[in-house]
Amino acid sequence: QRVVTVDRERKGALLVHLIEQRDLRQVLVFVSEKKSGDAPLTTLRRAGLDAAVFHADKSQAERQRRLAAFRSGALRVLIATDLAARGLDIEDLPTVINFELPRSPNDYVHRIGRTGRAGKSGVAISLVCPAEAQHLGVIEKRIKRRLPREEIAGFGVRATPK
Repeated sequence: QRVVTVDRERKGALLVHLIEQRDLRQVLVFVSEKKSGDAPLTTLRRAGLDAAVFHADKSQAERQRRLAAFRSGALRVLIATDLAARGLDIEDLPTVINFELPRSPNDYVHRIGRTGRAGKSGVAISLVCPAEAQHLGVIEKRIKRRLPREEIAGFGVRATPK
């Protein structure tokens, strides 16, 4: 589990950077609500990355098609709401990225539980902006662990003018 601090408006660019620079494959990206998935989807597609959204407004058949494409590796990035956090079984899922923190600390546990299953390795990265810092503290209290923070060069939190 890792936390990368970033300004809210640069989360999309950082997401693209992480995927490209680390050559991430099969990345499950979580957003807090359906409409939140549109911005990262647009950013990823503009960068030439194959991505799709997965949420309750999609038909069951469409969700199944997208999930099958994601599992097979034909789809590199799947952007999902917490609908996908529970019960979604993807063997050897290497990366989960919390584009937005979930409302509930329990949902955080379920989200990150999608990776590193059955003794396999995986990484869960949370992109956290200053407005989410307090909520991150609530999550850390729930999991009884302080998560390491890092900044990625060129994406750090900018100081706000006083």
